[in-house]
Amino acid sequence: MERVDQDRGARVWGAIDAAARIDGGLPSLRYAVSACSEALSAVGAGLSMSPEAGPYEPLLATTSEVGVLEELQFTLGQGPSADAIASGAPVLATDLSALDAVSRWPAFAPAAARHGVRGIFAFPIGAGAARIGALSIYRRQAGPLGGDQLLDALVYADAVFVLALDDRHGLSADLDQVIDAAFTARRAEVHQAAGLVAAQQRISVTDALALLRAHAFSSGSPLHVIATEVMARRLFLNGDHQESEHAENEEEDER
Repeated sequence: MERVDQDRGARVWGAIDAAARIDGGLPSLRYAVSACSEALSAVGAGLSMSPEAGPYEPLLATTSEVGVLEELQFTLGQGPSADAIASGAPVLATDLSALDAVSRWPAFAPAAARHGVRGIFAFPIGAGAARIGALSIYRRQAGPLGGDQLLDALVYADAVFVLALDDRHGLSADLDQVIDAAFTARRAEVHQAAGLVAAQQRISVTDALALLRAHAFSSGSPLHVIATEVMARRLFLNGDHQESEHAENEEEDER
C-alpha cells in the first residue's frame, strides 16, 4: 500500500512538473491546478484561498467558465468550495440538479447547472486545523469520481498545500505572483464598498456585504463591479434610508 501511495505521489508531481516544463516554468499552483483538471478529465478546476483565516476568495481557474462559477460562490457565500473550507472535509457534489444539492445550495446549484456543470468535487487545502483553501474539480456529467480519481484528487490537494507554503510556514512567493495588484485592489474595493453601504444604511458591515452580494446576484454583475459602482456613487442600493439620502442629494444638486 505504501509503495502504491509513493507511486501515485510521484505520478502527480511528475504531471505538475511536466505541465510547468511546457511553459519553461517551475512547478507552481497554476500548474498543479491545470494538471489536476487534466488528470481527472474535468471541464476545469479552480482554487480558492482563505489566507490568515480570512474569507475565502477565488484565486485560480483553468477556464473562464470555471472562473465565473468560482466567483459566483464567493458572491453568494455558498457552494462546495466554501463548505470544504469551512468543514475541512471533501465535499463531493455528484449531481447539482438533485434535490439535496439544490436544498443545500439553493442559489448556486441551479446557476452551476445552467452553465452545464453537473458535478463539483471540492477538496480542502491544509493540514489539521490549518485550512487555507479548496481545490475544486468541475465536471459536465453527473456521477461520482472513480476510486483512483478520488485518490489522485487528494494527492493533488496535498501538492497544492505544499506549493502554497514556504519554509517559514507562510504563504509562498508563488501566491504573490498569482495575486497581482489588480486582484488585491478588487478585493479591497469590495470591503470598502461594504463599509460605505454600512454607514449609509446604518447596518453592520456583514449585513452590508450580504446586501452587495444580493444585488450582484440579482443584477447578474460581478461583485467587484457592483463595489466599483457603489464607491463611485453611481449606484445606491435599495433601502429607505439610502433612497431618501439619494433624493436629498439630488435636490441639493438641483438647487
